[in-house]
Amino acid sequence: MLTVSLNGRRDFLRIGTLSLGGFSLGGFSLAARQAVQADEVSQSFVRDRSVVLLYLSGGASHIETFDPKMDSVAEIRSMTGEVATALPGLTFGGTFPQLARHARRMAVVRSYQHTVGDHVKAHVHMLTGGTDASGSGKEGFSMGSMTARLRGPNHSETGMPTFSVLTSPEVDGQYRKELDRVLLGSQPGALGLANAPFHHVHASETEKPGAKSRTRTPDAGHGSLATDMRLNLPSDRLGERRELLRELDRFNRRFDASGQMAAFDKYYEQAANLVLGGAAKAFDLQSESRRLVESYDTSHIQIGHKEFRASSLGHQMLLARRLCETGCGFVTVHSAGWDMHADGNNPGIVQGMDRLGRSVDKAVSAFLEDVAARGLSDKILLVITGDFGRTPKVNSRGGRDHWPKLCTLALAGGGLPMGQVIGQSTRTADAPASTPYTTQHLMATIMNCLFDLSQLRLQSGIPREITRFTDDAQPIAELV
Repeated sequence: MLTVSLNGRRDFLRIGTLSLGGFSLGGFSLAARQAVQADEVSQSFVRDRSVVLLYLSGGASHIETFDPKMDSVAEIRSMTGEVATALPGLTFGGTFPQLARHARRMAVVRSYQHTVGDHVKAHVHMLTGGTDASGSGKEGFSMGSMTARLRGPNHSETGMPTFSVLTSPEVDGQYRKELDRVLLGSQPGALGLANAPFHHVHASETEKPGAKSRTRTPDAGHGSLATDMRLNLPSDRLGERRELLRELDRFNRRFDASGQMAAFDKYYEQAANLVLGGAAKAFDLQSESRRLVESYDTSHIQIGHKEFRASSLGHQMLLARRLCETGCGFVTVHSAGWDMHADGNNPGIVQGMDRLGRSVDKAVSAFLEDVAARGLSDKILLVITGDFGRTPKVNSRGGRDHWPKLCTLALAGGGLPMGQVIGQSTRTADAPASTPYTTQHLMATIMNCLFDLSQLRLQSGIPREITRFTDDAQPIAELV
C-alpha cells in the first residue's frame, strides 16, 4: 500500500507495508522538513548533554525517599527509617542504602512543590514542565518534545530519535493506568508530531509468564522504538525497497517547488542506517559485560499489588545510558506504582517502598557508577521525580495520600554542582521552609543544562510556545 498525503505545511510520504522495519518514510520526511526549519536557526546554543528523567509515577513520598524527618512525630517520620549518606548529616529513606553512598554525586531538593493534586493532571503538569499549568492537556508541551524541537527530532549523525520513552508491559491494573498517564503527559502539543517521543516497551525474559500487556499509545505520533528498530525484511527485498524509496523521492522532488527536499537525501540515508546500522545495537544488551548487566539487574524484586511481575527498572536504566550514548537527548524512564494509599488498589508505604524503593536503589546506583566509569557524568543529567509527593501524616491504613505541596526531586550529573541539599521543608514535612522551587524552575534547570539559554534567547525561528517560556526561565539557583 502506498499513500501520498498532504497536510498543510507538512507534506509526507507514508509507505505502509513498504516501510523499513516499521519506520515509515513519512516519519523521516517529516523529520527532514523539521530539520530544514531547524537549519535556519543557529545550533550554537545546543550543549553536548542528555537528560534521563526517572519518573516515579503515582507520586513518590518525599519523606521515604530523600527527607526522612526522623526527629518528627511517629505519624510523620519515615516508615522505612533512614540511612546515613556519604555527606555528613544527610540521610535518605531506609530503602536507599546503596544510593546513600552516592550522595556526593547528587543534589536533593527539599523545597520542591506545585499545586496540582489530581493524578492525570499532575502527570501532564509535571511532564510538560509547567507549560500546561493546570494539567488539562489544552496547552503546553512535554519537556522531551521541547528538547526534540530545539535539537531536531533525530540526531544529526546517528539518526537516533532525540526523545524516547522507556516502559515495560504492566500486569497490575493500577500500574497500567500510570503508564497511560505518562504517555499522555509526554505529548508534543503545539510543537507537532515530529517531536513526539518514540516509545520503547522493554520486554524482559523475567516478566510474568503469559502476562498480556494492555499498554496503548494514546497518540498516533508515538512509534514503538522496539518495532522501529526491528528489521523484518530479507536483504534482497530490502535492496528493492531502498531503490523504490529512491524512485519515490525523485518523483516527489519534481513537485517540490520550494527546494526543501534537497535535504532529504541525508535523512533517507539516516533512515536506512538507523535500521541497518549501529543505532539498533543500543537495545542489544549482549554487547555489555555480564558483570555490568548483573549490577543493574532488578529482576529479583517483584513489583505490583494485585498482580506481580519482576522489576525491569535496572535494565531500563541501562538502556537509557546506551540511548544517550547513541544520540538521544531526552529519555524518560517510567517506574509505576508509587501511589501508596494502602487501599484496595495500592500497597502501603512499607510494602511499596520495599518493592519500588529497593528497585530504584539498585538501578540508580548502578547507573551512577556506570556513567562515572564511562566518563559520562557531566554529559548525562539524571532527574528523579514524580507527579507529586505524599501527605505528611500516615493514614490509618499505613499509607500516605496525595500531596503536591512538597514533592520528591533529586538530580545527578549533567555538569551541575552536586553533593548538596537544596532548600528545606518544615519540621512537619508539609511545605517548604525556604524559597520554594516549582515545576517551571525544574524545566528551566533542564533547559539550562541542555542549552545555552542566553544564546537561545537571541535566536530567530524559535517557536513562540518555547520563547514565551525561555524569556522568563529561572533555573534552580543552586544548580546554575
